[in-house]
Amino acid sequence: MTASTKPGPRERLMVAAQELTYTHGVGVGVDTLLKAAGVARRSLYEHFGGKDGLIAEVLRRSTAEDVAEYRATMDAAGDDPRTRLLAVVDQLGRIAAGPDFHGCRYLAADLALTNRDHPGHEVTRAYRRTLHGLFTDEFAALGHARPDFAADQLLILVDGLLATGAARQEDRPPVAAARELAEHIVDAGLPQPLERRTPTTGTEREPRP
Repeated sequence: MTASTKPGPRERLMVAAQELTYTHGVGVGVDTLLKAAGVARRSLYEHFGGKDGLIAEVLRRSTAEDVAEYRATMDAAGDDPRTRLLAVVDQLGRIAAGPDFHGCRYLAADLALTNRDHPGHEVTRAYRRTLHGLFTDEFAALGHARPDFAADQLLILVDGLLATGAARQEDRPPVAAARELAEHIVDAGLPQPLERRTPTTGTEREPRP
């Protein structure tokens, strides 16, 4: 795209909606979206069939971008699965502490879209399935005893970190507590050294054969 080329109505609607549904929520009015995009109402229905379709497409674009960010964060952390998983929590903590953070758009959308048949819900469910798969693969590579369950736990922790970060509890920022909880989730299912404890001698390693 050259500097003089203006995006078409569809892309302008996507850009405006991606910004406004994050800062103002998915309940933002159609007129506000149209004004921000500089398009006629007809364009909304031609390209998306209405506001519901636009919201679903915005969520789909956002999830693809965020999954790519998760992958990039883990890849930048190296090859060790434990380091990769904890890097995700560290990065989310930094994001949640930023001045432009308004919470998790997917949690907010699920709460605001009261119609359970809204197409946006399937997008957010698919997003969480993808993240769960990413985390499960890392836990499995780590040798965790219950990789699938640990991925469930980490997803709950991620949701909690993002929700708490949106509350702006500056006196008790959540990142330190979230990091410690993440370490517990990661380490709890790892193989432990063979040890035995006796009443008189305390902890002893099992003798090697």
